[in-house]
Amino acid sequence: MKLPRDASGENLARALERAFGYRRIHQQGSHLILETDRRRRHRLAIPAHKSLRVGTLNAILRAVAGAQDMRKEDVAQMLFG
Repeated sequence: MKLPRDASGENLARALERAFGYRRIHQQGSHLILETDRRRRHRLAIPAHKSLRVGTLNAILRAVAGAQDMRKEDVAQMLFG
């Protein structure tokens, strides 16, 4: 699956909240801090930018996939599919 080029940090945070049970802990500067306890505790920082760079989005998806014991492609499909 090709990653979206126009995904915003805010939209990604909402999608992670719905799909994987992440919740916003706080905001530090221009970064949203999310956390989940599903499977294991995982904390994640997402830039609250209008559109995320593809490399940044890829790194976030890899981190979520590792925390959820899934493949990165499956995480992308759940969020953007």
